[in-house]
Amino acid sequence: MRPAPLTVAQQELYDWIVEFLNHHGHAPSIRQMMEAMGLRSPAPVQSRLRYLQKKGWIQWQPGRARTLRPNVTPPPGIPVSGTVSAGGLVETFPDVEEYLDLRTTLEEEGTFALAVRGDSMIGAHITDGDLVVMRPVADMRTLPNGAIVSALVPEEGTTLKFFHGHGPTILLEPANPAYESIILPAEKVVVQGRLVAVWRQVQGFTGGR
Repeated sequence: MRPAPLTVAQQELYDWIVEFLNHHGHAPSIRQMMEAMGLRSPAPVQSRLRYLQKKGWIQWQPGRARTLRPNVTPPPGIPVSGTVSAGGLVETFPDVEEYLDLRTTLEEEGTFALAVRGDSMIGAHITDGDLVVMRPVADMRTLPNGAIVSALVPEEGTTLKFFHGHGPTILLEPANPAYESIILPAEKVVVQGRLVAVWRQVQGFTGGR
């Protein structure tokens, strides 16, 4: 059974305890945990330990810090630590409800990535320089209309577009009105993969004025 999710503060303490145990071979004292967490009182540490125990992450006898030991290793993935508004201000919730685990996507057999060049899919929030993660398509006939695909036209090149199958023809539709749709006989199109994720590395962003 998977332990209950931790808050950011609880996860921080748990990760530090695991690192301390791996380095020293024994559990830290309450005072050491206080110093590591930047706390002036033992009460917050003891509270976090009680929650770690209650949620199934550690075994611990209250009042005897040296008795604690972890039950599990931290879940894989990136913690989803609440919500953020892209409009007005909203209250934040520090509890981690889930983890963003990309392994099932990235480790699936045949999954591959492509670097995007151009802006024909900017209306779908895919822009020049992005990396798109694609899942192989075994049978083009199983694709739903509107799926974003990487399509290969032999001897002409590849393109990232919305897919629309219309019997003997394929429509490859851009997400930018500056580009025209591509209509081709189905037998001339090879769908390399279907979009499953977009990766964007943000560098040097200074924000608006």
